[in-house]
Amino acid sequence: MTDQQRAGRPARRPGPHLRAAAGAALLAAALAAGAAGCSGGAGGGSSDQQSGAPDQLAADPLTAVRNAADITGRTGSARTATELVTESAEKKASFSGTGGYDYVKRVGRLEIQVPPGAATTGKIVEVVLPGTVYLQNSGAKVPEGKWVKLDVRQLPDGNLVSSGATDPASAAGALRGAQKAEAVGTETVDGVALHHYRGTLDLAKAADATGGRGGDGLRMGGQTFTVKEVPYDVWLDDQGRLHKVVEVFTFAGVAGSKDPKDQVKVTSTTSLRDFGRPVEAAEPAASDIYQVKPTESPK
Repeated sequence: MTDQQRAGRPARRPGPHLRAAAGAALLAAALAAGAAGCSGGAGGGSSDQQSGAPDQLAADPLTAVRNAADITGRTGSARTATELVTESAEKKASFSGTGGYDYVKRVGRLEIQVPPGAATTGKIVEVVLPGTVYLQNSGAKVPEGKWVKLDVRQLPDGNLVSSGATDPASAAGALRGAQKAEAVGTETVDGVALHHYRGTLDLAKAADATGGRGGDGLRMGGQTFTVKEVPYDVWLDDQGRLHKVVEVFTFAGVAGSKDPKDQVKVTSTTSLRDFGRPVEAAEPAASDIYQVKPTESPK
């Protein structure tokens, strides 16, 4: 079966045993906001350069934004910092993380700090590959050193927000679905001139442009989020590489409700630096995957 065929398979809701395995770690971000989370490498999609010429920022804003994922993917790797802020009518919580992504091996690792009052405690460690996420959380009742493995198609939001971060590949890949882009201006950050763009994106179109397992999480988010025109701000350098992106996702805290008071807004910020610097990220060994029984509960 091809990646595209797998991507088109109807999504299954997480069964009770999967929710028990992931526990509060998986749903930390959403629960913290009072509501009910990889993505492929940013080098997915049409990442092959058509010539040996160096990458360069496109003059057209929409083209520049849509090209950012592929250009960033050609850097080889990057260090990352993430922030995810969830806001509902009653609560607000902020998750922060650090890590890196290897675009050649298509694997990334994030360590996410859980804020006080969240549905879980301790640090969340997340390893992401195209279509798969591994979670480890000291606050969940899973044996120490073990990982919970999940397919992003089992997660209503495709792991875009529910583990407390949007991984770098998904954050960049979403830009392939940019529908509007306007140049805001140029800002100098750490001595680097960055071009600021603002607009909206379509996650379903981003999933189609990314393709394969890398598009699965984007597709799930596109089906779940209630605001389909996702607002974004992005900062690119002269080569067109992604340095920072802010994306705002909205979903219903009460299933099926479109009432403003029941909406949860999630502002996800991803920053990249040290392009080309090696990062430590690897898929967990099969012996380290925790196989939970249907009757087990981490609580």
